Amino acid sequence: MTDSNSLWMSGNEAIAMAAYEAGVKVASGYPGTPSTEIMENLSKYEGVYTEWAPNEKVGLEVAIGASFAGVRAFATMKHVGVNVAADPLFTVSYTGVRGGLVVITADDPEMHSSQNEQDNRNYAYAAKLPMIEPSEPAEAKEFLKDAFDLSEKFDTPVLFRITTRVSHVKGVLSKGDMRRSSATRGIEKAPAKIVMLPGNARNRRKVVEERMALLTEVAESDAFNKVEPGDTKRGFITGGVAYLYVKEAFPEATVLKLGMSWPLPEKKIKEFAASVDELFVVEELDPFLEHHIKAMGVECHGKDLIPNRGELNTSIVRTSIDPDSAPELFAPSELPMRPPNMCAGCPHRGVFFNLSRMKDIFVSGDIGCYTLGFLPPLSAMDSCVCMGASVSIAHGMAKALGDEGKGKLVSVIGDSTFMHTGINGLINSVYNDSKTVLVILDNRITAMTGQQNNPTSGCNIKGEAANAINLEELCKAVGVNHVEVVNPHDIAACKKALKNALELDEMAVVISRAPCVLLPEIKNAEHNPYNTKIENCVGCRSCVNLGCPAISWTNMTSEEAVAKGYKEKQKGFAVINEVQCNGCGQCATLCKFDAINRKGE
Repeated sequence: MTDSNSLWMSGNEAIAMAAYEAGVKVASGYPGTPSTEIMENLSKYEGVYTEWAPNEKVGLEVAIGASFAGVRAFATMKHVGVNVAADPLFTVSYTGVRGGLVVITADDPEMHSSQNEQDNRNYAYAAKLPMIEPSEPAEAKEFLKDAFDLSEKFDTPVLFRITTRVSHVKGVLSKGDMRRSSATRGIEKAPAKIVMLPGNARNRRKVVEERMALLTEVAESDAFNKVEPGDTKRGFITGGVAYLYVKEAFPEATVLKLGMSWPLPEKKIKEFAASVDELFVVEELDPFLEHHIKAMGVECHGKDLIPNRGELNTSIVRTSIDPDSAPELFAPSELPMRPPNMCAGCPHRGVFFNLSRMKDIFVSGDIGCYTLGFLPPLSAMDSCVCMGASVSIAHGMAKALGDEGKGKLVSVIGDSTFMHTGINGLINSVYNDSKTVLVILDNRITAMTGQQNNPTSGCNIKGEAANAINLEELCKAVGVNHVEVVNPHDIAACKKALKNALELDEMAVVISRAPCVLLPEIKNAEHNPYNTKIENCVGCRSCVNLGCPAISWTNMTSEEAVAKGYKEKQKGFAVINEVQCNGCGQCATLCKFDAINRKGE
């Protein structure tokens, strides 16, 4: 039974509350699963300035600026976002901070919503930064507050690593004490410290090494890294969510729990290793701890037993180390697969339907809901690498293929991703005389991560009115002569716009503009759905080939077809689920037999 002060929160909600209690004044980030809800929740607290930045590099730079002004600052991003922010991250390690600065890296083992499975503990090692790694929401809340104190005490940014499970699992916690920054707000000039010319940077490089030595002493204390005594036949070194799996799989064992995953406490690790008969290092993804522990001369088991890809769970940990265990006692229940699909009425479907029917073209895609254009029956995406890469990949292919590539290369990108890093690719393409087509899928929102606003939306993180970038004028300003706006629900008009652009001997932009169907003003509006006039359906399946989840195919035997008055060769017809239908009309524009009409017509 919990008391009235107890709160039931996800890890992301707990981190937002912790940032508020830690005295954060400025927070900036870019939405990315599994980190998105941190900034959304933090924006609800009074006295904290929050914003969605166009990309993670900008977000971190805003936080660095706030830190230089003497206030506590916070930057949030998913693991691949740290790649975008790596340039300022590595240098702010040298400059240090004034107000505390913490950077969230939300890793995604199993790639639930990501294009890779990188382990960002490696960033802490490479950038020479301390990294804190909680295992559950209550610990995340306390560790984050401690991370801000650590940042100011040691004049360092702090990386705070969470994973999908820590972000989204819920736990019981309470409101805590409010902490104040030890820094003084205001302008303070310190060019030798924060102007990174080579001469200054060389001096700061020495400071970084001295700082890491001091942080190693912190790692040796029990502040973040603790030994939990138990049976010494088997000992476990672990951290993050893997710690919970170890405790469930081997509750009787002694454990060294590492809440600070870098720098490592060498003395404590060696003492712990000497106290157990057999040592196991349990961690998700890379053998990060294992490699560094073995480099200390400590023998241990690790990835020789435990998988180095995907998420772990109690069953995997138990059976990897003790294969004779009954796996059914620990295995999670199997859930039915739910293949991803664009929503019924999604405006992106009209573009990809047309692209899928254009022969010999190559479509370089990008990160967003529209990546689902890769899946059948549309199957209209041929590459997807990282945020903003679609434009540059098409340009690179054009330069490689020359005349052979003319009229065949299309890049597809969302409005938010275009503002993130796609604009740079377009500038490069125009500057270097590319002859490709860029399709900007403008659904007025950052849809994939849950309808967050972006610089084209006309609203800020709080939903207040903000300047909305005009995509047409922006494209023209960088030198694109042909910019056409089209409604993607009009299949024929969309096809014509794409064909016109592909025929040009210059860079062309087609803006596919229609709002996301999950926006409240669209989702909550009354829709007049479509239905099928079965007697007119000839079974051509054109509407089914859209891949809309509201449209299904009903099979019939020859006897059933004859009995219903159909020609024997027709073995089925399309059916529209009126509950799912959003009334976009894409299927109706395809039907040539008057078999699809609005309900009641």
